[in-house]
Amino acid sequence: MSKKLVAYFSASGNTARLAQTLAAEADAALYEIRPAVPYERKDLNWMDKKARSTVEMQDPDCRPALADTDAPVAEADVLFLGFPIWWYREPSIIDSFLDAYDLSGKTLVPFFTSGGSQLGEGQARIELLARGAKVLDGRRFPARASEADLKAWVEKLR
Repeated sequence: MSKKLVAYFSASGNTARLAQTLAAEADAALYEIRPAVPYERKDLNWMDKKARSTVEMQDPDCRPALADTDAPVAEADVLFLGFPIWWYREPSIIDSFLDAYDLSGKTLVPFFTSGGSQLGEGQARIELLARGAKVLDGRRFPARASEADLKAWVEKLR
């Protein structure tokens, strides 16, 4: 039996709710990826070219500092990685997380929340950053995905 971890970043709470449900359905540990400097509402205004999230997403090498690096990644065989879609890819804080851990030999399963946007270039970026991991195709969920949808998805992955 593999050990599973659901690690997630959530700016508004949507991905957090999904991650909590997924952890329960997958019988996985749960870990919140937190930036050292939390995002405030004004930081997330995608229409403001000077907003923190906009500036970060314009720089593919941006790596916001993590609040900690104590995620129990080493104990997990399967890592579900959750995040909202920002500018058709993963938020830069996810890149910071991927850089911080050795994922060799692990299976990485991206999942993301979005009203309709797909992962775009994010899948290839995650595959590059998750060195040594087997990266499965990411899956988009609406913010209010049902427990049944998550359970069915987890069952397909087994």
